[in-house]
Amino acid sequence: QVQLVESGGGLVQPGGSLRLSCLASGARFSASGPTFSSYTMGWYRQAPQKQRELVAAINSAVRPIYSDSVKGRFTISRDNAKNTVYLQMSSLELADTAAYYCNLYPLSPSDAWGQGTQVTVAS
Repeated sequence: QVQLVESGGGLVQPGGSLRLSCLASGARFSASGPTFSSYTMGWYRQAPQKQRELVAAINSAVRPIYSDSVKGRFTISRDNAKNTVYLQMSSLELADTAAYYCNLYPLSPSDAWGQGTQVTVAS
């Protein structure tokens, strides 16, 4: 239905920046149905021994929402022509260390996850 490929993670020092990308494809975005641009997309993260949480989301009108923990430091954006959603992360903190995933927002039980991309903030 939906294939999601996240990239851009890595090891960065506190205060550093990274830009994550997520390419979405699959039958759900076929030309005969709703296109990628009509879906709200989100970035989620999961730190070790913690539940996956929503970090940011962006809807078809390009209105973003952010969790309080990243507001003012992260920026979500999308390029509908490329079926891609981005997460620009700045002023990274140790607490931002996690595996980052993109997916639809809100989620439904049948929504599958991609492999994610690991972000490690360490000095």
